Amino acid sequence: MELKQYNDEWPSLFESERAFLLNLIGSCLAGSVEHVGSTAVQGMVAKPVIDIMFGVKDLESSRGAITILQQNGYCYYPYKADVMHWFCKPTPEFRTHHLHLIPFQSPLWRERIKFRDALRESPAIAEAYADLKLSLAADVGSDREAYTQQKWPFIQKVLSSAKKR
Repeated sequence: MELKQYNDEWPSLFESERAFLLNLIGSCLAGSVEHVGSTAVQGMVAKPVIDIMFGVKDLESSRGAITILQQNGYCYYPYKADVMHWFCKPTPEFRTHHLHLIPFQSPLWRERIKFRDALRESPAIAEAYADLKLSLAADVGSDREAYTQQKWPFIQKVLSSAKKR
């Protein structure tokens, strides 16, 4: 797993892609377009992949965006297809962007915003998460799925404590 130190260009890369997506599939937007994941947290070590969450009304009405996105550089993969339409760019082997079309204000939407905001607001939580990510990257090598699954208990703990506030 390749983790990089925070890159000051990540927010502008998000904004550029956000503008591209609004031009391309803006008619599907129901809510907002959010920069999520570790590249959205200033100072956070991260895989150098910009995670974008694009709010849609529902999965069925946004299905037409799949073809449009595939024709414009995104690769579609039915990952967690019951809660989102998931894409990567430019290829599955080399990714610079992940795009998640998620129903706006769905449980998954709120969860991702809540976790991102917890990392942004608490240096202690962000530092603990960075330490975990570095440890996991050393342990699991290039196994993305294991890396993601092993982060989940930490994420659940942060989300659980955020609900109590």
